[in-house]
Amino acid sequence: MMRWTLAALAVVLIAGVASLYFLLDLGGGDSPTLGLSQSDKEAAPPAAPATNANAKTEGGLELCNDTQSHIGVAFGYKDKQGWASEGWWNVDPGACETVLTGKLIARFYYFYAVDYDKGGFWGGNAPMCTQDKLFTIRGLHDCEKRGYQSAGYFEVDTGEQTHWTVNLSGKKTSEK
Repeated sequence: MMRWTLAALAVVLIAGVASLYFLLDLGGGDSPTLGLSQSDKEAAPPAAPATNANAKTEGGLELCNDTQSHIGVAFGYKDKQGWASEGWWNVDPGACETVLTGKLIARFYYFYAVDYDKGGFWGGNAPMCTQDKLFTIRGLHDCEKRGYQSAGYFEVDTGEQTHWTVNLSGKKTSEK
């Protein structure tokens, strides 16, 4: 119980810091998708999670856990200072967590999720840094040389909406 309480407190702190990042200009720039063309992105494997726009007026980026497992979630983005990744949000089965508050000002965000109960993960083709404990990591390159791990995050195209909900369900990218 203490672990979940500390994790929840850390999530609130990280979400606040992430919100400050997104108040800055999130100018376009290169996507970390390994140079995939639009047709390559559309041909993503069916393991990619379903997403849908939501018309909430307050804005924000939310992830809903439509699985029967407890999951850990990390997300990535680009702001004025460059690329960054942050984690972990612990999301109970059937629950939703807001990873970013306020109106979204970028089109693309990136997610990586781990199934704590059954193993495996949901990921994609966008390499970003991660680590086992709470993190905010700047930069995409040389993760291992900097003492982090590299993971493939999946891309979410918000269509420039001010609020977006990612519904995580279905088959994982890896069952390991």
